[in-house]
Amino acid sequence: MPWTKEQMAERAAREIEPGSIVNLGIGLPTLVADYLPDELGVWFHSENGLLGMGPFPYEGEEDSQIINAGKQTVTVVPGGSTFDSALSFGMIRGGHVDLAILGAMQVASNGDLANWAIPGGKVMGIGGAMDLASGARRILVMTQHVTKEGEPKLVASCTYPLTAKGCVNRIISELAVIDVTREGFRLVEAAPGVTIDELRAKTGAPLAG
Repeated sequence: MPWTKEQMAERAAREIEPGSIVNLGIGLPTLVADYLPDELGVWFHSENGLLGMGPFPYEGEEDSQIINAGKQTVTVVPGGSTFDSALSFGMIRGGHVDLAILGAMQVASNGDLANWAIPGGKVMGIGGAMDLASGARRILVMTQHVTKEGEPKLVASCTYPLTAKGCVNRIISELAVIDVTREGFRLVEAAPGVTIDELRAKTGAPLAG
């Protein structure tokens, strides 16, 4: 049985080391914060200039000046700080973000990531994805295993514009946890009831069991 989005987020939260600085991408990755115990001491970073990003505010307590990279209103935890985007990107490029959890349109078996544009589709801009993909120490991708049309998102080679080359370490989909190795995709864990044959049929590149 495929994992729900919430189960995917809970599984991703288990990848985070205590005391880490973590950047959560737009979409599915934003759910991960709900599954982290406070005692882990994790600091959430937002590339628009925030370290110590807290949960979404209660209705009526929003501050329009405190937002995440997706322009959603958030809060700041005690000890958190704000700064300009130049300093924020300096943190990313300097390797000070331990983990970035990003969405994806395609991930290649060599770790290439495409997550910002579909040829012929509306271009929203790459934002901080390129810097995060190349600057964070570890990249975890959260994505649905296939598109709405049933096409694999895990492929032998990306056909969409690249965000970064060879950057992805691990993928969590609704069907499985998969590592990117020198030999290609390797299954780490399957969702309950999901077989290796089903995974291979829905993956556009060889998958080692």
